[in-house]
Amino acid sequence: MLVELRIKNFAIINALNLEFDPGLVILTGETGAGKSIIMGALDMLLGQRVDMSTLRKGSEFASVEAVFRIPDNVRDPVIKLLEQEELLDGTEFLTLTRELRKDRRNIARVNGHRTNATVLVELGQYLVDIHGQSEHLSLMRVNQHLGLLDRFSGTTEQLEEYQKIYQKLKETQSTLAGLRQSDLEADQRKELLAFQAEEIGLAAPVEGEEEPLIELRNRLVNAEKLADLGQNILILLDDAPTHQPTVMDLVGQIVSSMEVLSKTDPALETQNQRVVELSDGLFELGKSLRSYLDTLEFDANELDNTQDRLALLHELKRKYGETIPEILNYMENARQELEEITGRSTRIGELIEIENSLLLKLGLLGQKLTQSRKSGAQRLTSELEIQLDDLKMAGSRFEVFFRETESDTGVPVEDGKRLEYYPYGLEKVEFLIEANPGEGLKALAKTASGGETARLMLALKNVLAKADHISTLVFDEIDQGIGGRIGAVVGEKLYRLTPEHQVICITHLPQLAGFGQQHFKVVKGLADGRTSIRVQEISGEERIKELATMIGGPSEKNQESARELMDYISKVIQ
Repeated sequence: MLVELRIKNFAIINALNLEFDPGLVILTGETGAGKSIIMGALDMLLGQRVDMSTLRKGSEFASVEAVFRIPDNVRDPVIKLLEQEELLDGTEFLTLTRELRKDRRNIARVNGHRTNATVLVELGQYLVDIHGQSEHLSLMRVNQHLGLLDRFSGTTEQLEEYQKIYQKLKETQSTLAGLRQSDLEADQRKELLAFQAEEIGLAAPVEGEEEPLIELRNRLVNAEKLADLGQNILILLDDAPTHQPTVMDLVGQIVSSMEVLSKTDPALETQNQRVVELSDGLFELGKSLRSYLDTLEFDANELDNTQDRLALLHELKRKYGETIPEILNYMENARQELEEITGRSTRIGELIEIENSLLLKLGLLGQKLTQSRKSGAQRLTSELEIQLDDLKMAGSRFEVFFRETESDTGVPVEDGKRLEYYPYGLEKVEFLIEANPGEGLKALAKTASGGETARLMLALKNVLAKADHISTLVFDEIDQGIGGRIGAVVGEKLYRLTPEHQVICITHLPQLAGFGQQHFKVVKGLADGRTSIRVQEISGEERIKELATMIGGPSEKNQESARELMDYISKVIQ
């Protein structure tokens, strides 16, 4: 609900602050007083394009700000949108601001935070519906017709059941499409995986086997050189020719001499022990070296096998991983994928059965939903044409058009056809109207604007009052081309909307204005030598005088007529 509207430097408005009540709010005033300028400011706030001509002469900026109480029936989507845009500041009230600045970009704000005009438009679609010379005509938006019909027809639960099956079907089809796409490459992939798994399996790499193989290869490659070096060491140790002393001979002489020295001078006992240890160590070296040389034998076959094994491991590492554990993991993954591919055909068959079952179920639910909608459409048509007749649009015809499309991939229906299906049912829906007999039904979205369209909107709003989630309705020029008697009918219908909506109406007809629960008088005049708009909330005798002026002038007779009008209205709305 619109709670407050503040306008500054907009067209001929200097500064204006209006506080609105629930119910039917009426704005009256002489032609040209500026009533529609106020609506134009509201248009700007809700994202309507504006240019610098709307900036009050001599001003650097114009601003429009409105405070709304967030309606309960749209609180969830509004809060969700505010959270997405990081604009949430409480869940009861919402403040929208639009500023037009000279030589600068327009500025949009929500709850004091800067945003873009698109957000104002999105929020406005939940809050305000303006009927008149404006883009904010919710009933002109075809994409909202089905939702209105469903709420009017009471098919919301049926739609929810349909949408659950629709979601399951889409999930099944998505999985099936992925499997089918994979299946196109499955044969080639299967051969590759089988080869890779077999190649690694036959090689049977073992973690930690590579280092011993490298050591063995190095020993085999250098066997002759190692044998020569070992033999030379043994010759020097104790196998030298008879005429040449060996290392062991010389060390023996050192041991004997050192033993004598240590006995003569005990201080050399430590050095004596070192010499003995050196002799023992050289002896053990000889023993070990002889044993090593006994094992050292060049085997060409063993070298070939070792080199081949190392080459195989290197090739596996090049293809499947830098380490043997990585290679083994690759083999395990390849085997698992092979199992998945092998079982894919079975899974595809299962999913096809599930898809067919869901299509059949969706078709049955969709047909029931369509039948309920068509039944609701008949009631909507009947009730709306009564409303149009009340508004002196007798002969006007209304129709809800159901567009169904056949498709080979659609859901099966009773007559053997297959129909395209959507997230919201098996058809697209659009409201059609024939405002003038003989002109033929036309899309509601293409009807002319003005008073006739406003009356048409009023008729629809009355029929769809409980189905329409927008809480604030604004009617501008709704009395265009109608007389006082019809004005009273229009006023009553506007009043009947107030249990579900706040209704704001600009009118020149006293018979309509009298139904207002809050009444503003708009006056254009001079202030400090400048034309400006002043708005005054009126009640009691002031309101009687305003209604009398609208009847023909503030005479006593017209004032009495105004009182009689108010008495009549009070009886009508009881």
